[in-house]
Amino acid sequence: MFQLHGPTLTLRAPTPDDAPALFALANDDEVTRWFSWGPYTTIEEPQAYIARAAERSAAGEQLDLLIVHRERGPAGITGLSEFSERDGRCMIGTWLGRDFWGSGVNRESKAIMMRLAFELLGQHRLGSYSNPANERSTRALLGVDFRHEGVLRDWHRHPAGWLDVNVFGLLREEWEASELAGIEVRAEGELPAAFRSAAA
Repeated sequence: MFQLHGPTLTLRAPTPDDAPALFALANDDEVTRWFSWGPYTTIEEPQAYIARAAERSAAGEQLDLLIVHRERGPAGITGLSEFSERDGRCMIGTWLGRDFWGSGVNRESKAIMMRLAFELLGQHRLGSYSNPANERSTRALLGVDFRHEGVLRDWHRHPAGWLDVNVFGLLREEWEASELAGIEVRAEGELPAAFRSAAA
């Protein structure tokens, strides 16, 4: 299995055995407040997500990884999506269980994913979104060197209606000059087959 190891975290594809842990993390309306899904109310929901994540990875559409704190266990999900092969760019999204907010897990997981995006997948640009009202998420992105580039109006269709989103960007050269590029990351195993051409 493909895995990425940082100082305290391991990132890997979620498996069916992880469904109970994901249910426990996302059975919280504050965790999923800004999402188009959730909170989880049945174990079948994370089971279905894990199956979809495997399908999207196999198709090269999205690469979601479970964030595992090696002492505390599963912490959340982070992933890359919206790939443009021609433009060398993709988007990153992350969610964490409430117990891991403010713990440093977001910073380390972002550093690991930046290494994946820029070094292993050869991307030129990494983007991200936050809701303008979600100040915690916005601060977290600014804190890992993303630049706020504007607001996309009615970008996200939410159960409560259409929501604006902040858009952020980080370029490869900016990552290379950042402290996050110095965080040690070790890759184990092979990238999912659909993503190997991007890494070539």
